[in-house]
Amino acid sequence: MNLPIFLRISALLGLTLTLMSLEAPRTFAQVAVDGKVIYTMAGPPIRNGRVLIRDGKIAAVGPASEIEVPDGFRHLQAAIVTPGLIDAHATVGLTGILNIDHDQDQLERSQPVQPELRAVDAYNPHEPLVAWVRSFGITTVHTGHGPGELISGQTMIVKTAGKTVEQATVRPAVAVAATLAESALKSGKRSPGTRGKMMAMLRSELIRAREYLQKQKRARQDPKVDPPERDLRLETLGRVLQRELALMVTAHRAQDIASALRLADEFSIRLWLDGAAEAYLLIDEIRKAGVPVLIHPPMARAVGELENASFETAAQLARKGIPVALQSGYEGYVPKTRVVLFEAALAAAHGLGRDKALAAITIDAAKILGIDNRVGSIEVGKDGDLALYDGDPFEYTTHCVGVVIEGHIVSRKKR
Repeated sequence: MNLPIFLRISALLGLTLTLMSLEAPRTFAQVAVDGKVIYTMAGPPIRNGRVLIRDGKIAAVGPASEIEVPDGFRHLQAAIVTPGLIDAHATVGLTGILNIDHDQDQLERSQPVQPELRAVDAYNPHEPLVAWVRSFGITTVHTGHGPGELISGQTMIVKTAGKTVEQATVRPAVAVAATLAESALKSGKRSPGTRGKMMAMLRSELIRAREYLQKQKRARQDPKVDPPERDLRLETLGRVLQRELALMVTAHRAQDIASALRLADEFSIRLWLDGAAEAYLLIDEIRKAGVPVLIHPPMARAVGELENASFETAAQLARKGIPVALQSGYEGYVPKTRVVLFEAALAAAHGLGRDKALAAITIDAAKILGIDNRVGSIEVGKDGDLALYDGDPFEYTTHCVGVVIEGHIVSRKKR
C-alpha cells in the first residue's frame, strides 16, 4: 500500500476510535431506573424506588411497586440512585487531560482585564476529561475561564454530554470570573501589582461600564443622541451591573473576601465567592450580604493562600445558613481537575454530613447557579439526569455503575 495513503487511513481510524471512546449519547431516551435507595433531593429517600424517563424528562418517580415499566423502555438497576451530580466550579472542557499547551484554554495571560472572553468559544465537548468526570456521575458542570487574572473571562454551564457546544450548553454565559488573590498580581512595573491596585482597576472598569449603559439609555430615549461605539468589554460588565451575570470572585484571604463584599455592596451586583478558604473568619459578614460560597475543594493543598484552609469550612458555613456548593476547581498538573464527588465525601466526613454534602453537589448547587428548574433533584418534569452507584456514593470502595443524561445512557462503566 502507498505509504501516504496508509498513514492517512491510520490517522482516520485513530480519530474514529477516539471519538467512539468519548461515549457519545446513545439513541435510548426511554429509560426506567430502579434503586434500592433513591435520593430525590426533593423529599425523603425512596426505598425500592423507580424513576421513569420519557423523551429526556423525568415522567414518574416513586416506589417501584406503584410504577409500571412500559414496553420498549431500557431498564437499569443500582443500589443507590441520585440526581446527576453538579460541579459548582471547574475549568474542565477548557482545560484538558494532558499537561500540554494545546488543551489549556482556561487562562489568557495577555491582559489583566478581559471579561469579553466567552467560555462557549473555548469549551471542547470532545475533551476526554469531560468523559472522565462524567463517568463518576457528574452530569452538569459550571465551567469556563479560571482564576489567575484580575478578570479572566466568562463562565458557562454545560452537560457532560453532547457532540457540539450547542448540544452541551445549559447556559452560555452565567458569570464573569475575577480574581482577588496573589495569582492575579504582576511583578515589576506591570499592573496590578498590589491589592489596592486590583480593587482600583475593578472599580474603574465597573464605573466605565455604568457610564456605557447610561449612554446607551440616553441614545434609546433621544434619537438625536448617537449611541456609544460598541465595546464588548463594557457590554459584558454592563450585564454584571444589570445583574444578568454574576461576578464570581476567587478570593481566599479574609481581607480579599472583605474587599469582594465591599465591591458587591457598592455596585449592587450579584456576587459569588469562589474558593474562600478563610470564609469562616467572616461568616457574619457573608451571611448578612446574602452571598453564596462555591467553597474550595476540601482536598486542595493547604499552601500559599490556602494555608489556613479547613476541612470543616463547608460545614461551618452551612450551619449558619450560608448557601454552599462544592467544586472541583483547577489543578496545575495532570489530570487538571479533581472529582467533586470525592470532595463532597471529605466534607461529609468533616461535619457537613451525608445529606448536606449530597445537596451541595446537587440541589443546592443548582439553586446557586440558577438551574434548579432543570436539574439538581429527581422530580417530574426535570431533566432525566441520574447517577447510579453500587453502594454509598461517599464510600471509597463504591463504584459509579451508570450515568444517564436527559434519558441517554452515556456511561455503563464501573468507575
